[in-house]
Amino acid sequence: MTQRQALEQSIRALGGTWDTSRAVTALRDAGYGEGDRRQHEKRARQILRDLDAAGLIVKTGPDSDRVARPLGAVSPVN
Repeated sequence: MTQRQALEQSIRALGGTWDTSRAVTALRDAGYGEGDRRQHEKRARQILRDLDAAGLIVKTGPDSDRVARPLGAVSPVN
């Protein structure tokens, strides 16, 4: 399983809001956690951008936040 597949599977299974930190944690839990944290963050952001470009998630905030939701997810009511 690739890192992208692992993160996509986690997003689909867990739903909710995803940012870089949550993506790094999910990848670490999937066995991709060895090495430099900054590199993991860069890779997680790239995968989130790729999933957005593929239409699997949608950004919910400004680009700097990189927060995303699975496509079709309903935003919580405040």
